Amino acid sequence: MPIGGASQEAWFRAVNHLARATPWLHGPARLFAEYGVGLFAVLLLLSWWSARRDGDPRRVAAALWAPVGALVALGLNQLLVATFAEPRPFTVVPDALVLVTRSTDPSFPSDHSVMAGAVAVGILLAQGRRVLTGVTLGLAVLMAATRVYVGAHFPLDVLAGLLVGAAIALASYRLVRPLAVRLVEAVGRTPGRVLVRG
Repeated sequence: MPIGGASQEAWFRAVNHLARATPWLHGPARLFAEYGVGLFAVLLLLSWWSARRDGDPRRVAAALWAPVGALVALGLNQLLVATFAEPRPFTVVPDALVLVTRSTDPSFPSDHSVMAGAVAVGILLAQGRRVLTGVTLGLAVLMAATRVYVGAHFPLDVLAGLLVGAAIALASYRLVRPLAVRLVEAVGRTPGRVLVRG
C-alpha cells in the first residue's frame, strides 16, 4: 500500500485512466519524463548567464549555487527514499499502464521532482520574478505531473519531491549565501571574473 493509502491509489488510477484515454500524449510525456532533466540543465545555464550579465554578486552566487543545491537535494533525498521504501505504483496496481522502464528502486519521494523543485527554487533565488523563473516553475510542475502520467510515481511521491527539493535548495543556499557572495566578489577581482561578470 502506498504512503497515503487507498486515496493515493485512487488518484493514481484516475491519472492512469487519463493516460489510457490520451495515447497521442504518450510520446511527448515519455520523452519529457525521461529526458526533461536536460532541459533543467539548460535553464540553469541561462540563469547563470543572465545573472553574470547583470553582475550582481548575490544573483551570481545564487545562480552558481543552484546546481549544487539540486545535487545536495538529490543526495539527501536518497536517505528519505531508503527510509520510506515505498513500492512503485505498478507493484500496487498490477494493471497500470506504465510508459517508462519499470524501475525497481523505491518511489517516495520522486528524484525527478526533487531535482525539479530544487532547480526551480535555485532559479527563483537567482532571477527573482522574471520570465525564466516562471518558465522553470511551470516545467517543474509539468515534470511532477508527467512522472505520474507515465506510471512511474504516485501523486504524493511527486508532491513530496517538489517540496523536499525546494526546501533543501532554499535552506542550503541560506547556509552558504554569505560565503558564496564573498567568493563571487573575490573571483570578480581576478582573471576568472569572466565567470561572474559579463
